[in-house]
Amino acid sequence: MLEKNIELKLVMEVKKKNGLALKLVCPGFYGMPDRIVLLQGGKIGFVEVKAPGKKPRALQLARHKQLRKLGFKVFVLDDAGKIGDVLNAINN
Repeated sequence: MLEKNIELKLVMEVKKKNGLALKLVCPGFYGMPDRIVLLQGGKIGFVEVKAPGKKPRALQLARHKQLRKLGFKVFVLDDAGKIGDVLNAINN
C-alpha cells in the first residue's frame, strides 16, 4: 500500500469520528509529522505516515522527540490496519 493511500484512509477514519486530520505544513520548520489529528474533547495527536516498512528520517525523529517532550502524542503509521490503534491512543 502506498503512503498516500494510508494517509487518505487515516483522514477518512478520523472524519468518521467527527474529527479533523489536517495536513501539517510548517514552512522553514522541517521534519514535522504529516498530519495533526484533532478529536472531540480536545484530543490532539501528530501522525507521521510512511509506506509499509519505511522509517522516519533523523530530522523527523528529532521533531517527534521534541513534540513528545512538550507532552504531545506522536505516532508513526505505516500500516492502515493500525489506524484504529492510533486513534484509540490519541483518544486516551
